Amino acid sequence: MPLFEYRCETCSHVVEILVRNGEQPACPECGEVHLQKLFSEPAAAVMGASAAGQSLPVTSACSPGPLPCSPTCCRLP
Repeated sequence: MPLFEYRCETCSHVVEILVRNGEQPACPECGEVHLQKLFSEPAAAVMGASAAGQSLPVTSACSPGPLPCSPTCCRLP
């Protein structure tokens, strides 16, 4: 059951939704089912100097909002 990132076409709310087979996701803000699936950058684990040798997720830095913050952002227009 993959987790996808969507943007609502009505209210522009961006949300991650766990989608099961055959389900139609809906916006949690307005209830609209017209959602645009966004391309998300997968998280990668790297070993660092963190406590107990735990790995940290590494993703690009995206600002919240409906538009990409930079060319390396995970959300495409």
